[in-house]
Amino acid sequence: MNRVSDKATALRTQFEQLGALPVETSILQPAGTLLDLYGEDIRGRAYITSDALRGEQMLRPDFTVPVVQMHMERGADPARYTYAGTVFRRQEDDENRPNEYTQVGYEVFDRAEPISADAEVFALIASALGEAPVRASTGDIGILVAAVSALETSDARKAALLRHIWRPRKFRALLERFSKPAAPRDILSADDPFANAGPEIGLRPKLDVQMRLDDLCADADVAPISKREIELLDALLNVRAMLPVALEQLRALAIDLPAIGSAVERLNARMVALKTRGVDVAKLEFETSYGRSLMEYYDGFVFGFYAETHADLPPIATGGRYDALTKQLGQGAEIPAVGGVIRPDLLIELEGGA
Repeated sequence: MNRVSDKATALRTQFEQLGALPVETSILQPAGTLLDLYGEDIRGRAYITSDALRGEQMLRPDFTVPVVQMHMERGADPARYTYAGTVFRRQEDDENRPNEYTQVGYEVFDRAEPISADAEVFALIASALGEAPVRASTGDIGILVAAVSALETSDARKAALLRHIWRPRKFRALLERFSKPAAPRDILSADDPFANAGPEIGLRPKLDVQMRLDDLCADADVAPISKREIELLDALLNVRAMLPVALEQLRALAIDLPAIGSAVERLNARMVALKTRGVDVAKLEFETSYGRSLMEYYDGFVFGFYAETHADLPPIATGGRYDALTKQLGQGAEIPAVGGVIRPDLLIELEGGA
């Protein structure tokens, strides 16, 4: 463990020397904030406890959320932060995966040059990994968000799809359901759906049930998403190639999906910025669907570094852009933000120190 601590300190010091301000966050985090962000799903992968005065608390599942909260309360603009410490994740399926481990991170809050900041974070994380045998994968959640937001369907259906972008199976199930006529429901045609329903029980009052029935009635009148739109969305989700090739594929798709045009050109600008920082973009993998199983707050550029020699290892480093998170936690204020984290224990193993 001392070797991991030493490695974490060395990485954090490296980021400090590049101008990042070292910060600390509490190990116990208010559960309400995390539940608002992730929904009840977070309970399945976080340790939760209760405090008589503070209510539900969670052992810190990551650093990004508390760092964003800290910055939105009192941070400068622009700002760069670094940190090192333990995060905690429940493991219910694989007892060999650790339920606590060290993360070292680098976060950038900068509204002037977000594309440059993306390249900066990626290049610095890559540099910090040194000669470790890793390959990089990248994606851009913003391209998929743009495509879904432009679908010719109701706002409610688009909102549901956007909410589940980070849950690929649920997203696919919704897409299939929305591509067909709504299934008939007898209760929706009833003069009084509450007749003979019995007494009110449970936590949902009658008003909530009525609102849900109203939503179902409105949805029943929505036309299915067209076969053409489904095909274009599938083609978009299937883009996977080295970055320059993927860019050309996306530009071709943008002819029929003009809504993604701006996001695709941002991808091009990011590729240029990465090249300027010495990244060999011809060897950089890009996948439209990449990052959809990472943290839900990523809404733009996403990346991960994976061991070439240990396919069984989790990502050595991950990161991405989370502009919307700053707005959610900033009470109306917002600032473009991007960051990345490294697992020093895995880096040591790759370097032959395990």
